[in-house]
Amino acid sequence: MKKILSIIILFSFCLISNVKAQNETTRKKHYNITDNVALSGYDPMTYFINKPLPGKESISYTYKGITYRFISNKTKNIFKKSPEKYEPAYGGWCAYAIAKKKPVLMEADPETYKIIDGKLYVFYNSFGINTVKKWNKNEEKSKDSANKNWKKIVLGN
Repeated sequence: MKKILSIIILFSFCLISNVKAQNETTRKKHYNITDNVALSGYDPMTYFINKPLPGKESISYTYKGITYRFISNKTKNIFKKSPEKYEPAYGGWCAYAIAKKKPVLMEADPETYKIIDGKLYVFYNSFGINTVKKWNKNEEKSKDSANKNWKKIVLGN
């Protein structure tokens, strides 16, 4: 009986470990990361405090396979308490590009952003194209469209 119980426990542990690894792999596939670092290394907490600032490599935290950098242990600890609240929407890709009829995973400028209903949204801003301005023309429609498209992207539909 002990042998059977040990096998069941071992099998369960292996199954749980495999599911966790798959979830992290899937998240990484959908996140805008470079060298596994989100937001181009900017501290996600600084968007909510004042303005975005680059985090320090020495103050990092990995949440579900995605690494974030922070300006201090204080901002890191706040993030750790509620990471879902502070992670960027749509994996840190340009929110406007996700909202398009044919959504695109487009790089975002970490300094072009909005906080909407307590959530961080980042946007492409380069070569004279600032997509946050386009988003602002009809934010509610853009947000609804992006939410629907993101679900399809993540679920693979």
